[in-house]
Amino acid sequence: MTMTALSATAPGKIILFGEHAVVYGQPAIAVPVSIVQARAVISAIPAAPNGQVRLIAPDIHLDSLIDELPDDHPLVLAILLTAGHLGAQRLPAMQVHLSSSIPLAGGFGSSAATAIAIIRAVSAFLGRPLSNDIVSELAYRVERRQHGNPSGIDNTVVAFEQPVYFVRGQPFETLIAARPFTLVIGDSGVQSSTAAVVADVQRLHQADPESIDRAFTAIGDIVRQARGYIQAGMIDNLGELMNHNQRLLKELTISSPELDLLVEAALANGAMGAKLSGGGRGGNMIALVSPQTASRVERALIAAGAVHTWITTVAPILGPTEGLGNANNPSSGFPEIRRFIDYG
Repeated sequence: MTMTALSATAPGKIILFGEHAVVYGQPAIAVPVSIVQARAVISAIPAAPNGQVRLIAPDIHLDSLIDELPDDHPLVLAILLTAGHLGAQRLPAMQVHLSSSIPLAGGFGSSAATAIAIIRAVSAFLGRPLSNDIVSELAYRVERRQHGNPSGIDNTVVAFEQPVYFVRGQPFETLIAARPFTLVIGDSGVQSSTAAVVADVQRLHQADPESIDRAFTAIGDIVRQARGYIQAGMIDNLGELMNHNQRLLKELTISSPELDLLVEAALANGAMGAKLSGGGRGGNMIALVSPQTASRVERALIAAGAVHTWITTVAPILGPTEGLGNANNPSSGFPEIRRFIDYG
């Protein structure tokens, strides 16, 4: 028996500069993490009636017909929103198989990536692939139902697969890196509540707004410099900016002994710069490396206690571009979508 299937993928993401300060009106930069990805594979079920859609996601122990799940289940919602946008009143009988190498709840944008992989696969399976703008918009609607009031950065970075510069309440700007750059990501293994850290920083700000605003302003200046360096290909200059950003985050009590140890290990083994990434007091750190030093830094992080590590490269994606409501916002073009034949 021959069965035609289709797959689509979406990467993870990580914050490069500006976490926490972005809450107070400063800019931040997030970048895609292509070494991890979500993948949706859709195959037709010829013997089943139209409208029967089976959703299989082994990573979360899910195997159900979507009619058996609530409409606001994020994976079901991604399917239904895509069908609704395309005006498909009844979906063909199909199986949606979702897998992901993106860590859950680790600041990698896992929920946005799974939604985007499904949206891309479903729209292409229906013969009407969607633009990155629309994919991002639909994924944001899934994120909003799931998380309440998301910033929109996760769905934007993941959908466009480019670094994104953003200020809360303003249009996002995608950045084309003039030169690729390599990051080593280290997971401290310490779980931390981002909401709790944000609340603690808020209390610090209330107690001493002048000093904390000064730190936030300095972080904003770092982010603006980083944007220029990325666009100009002055990648080596990002290292010292990362180190400066980390020092400010430590002053704001956002780092932790475990993260500090990983940052120090990276710098001692050839990293050009290193800092925590995301909510802080646990979770991940990132190190800027050359291709030649990446493996050495990764080994040093493992020796210093990292429970997981990843090496990823941020590079410009050549091809057609789309905007984000701004003439200076090029996109990656449509990502991987392919048809293949399974023989069984």
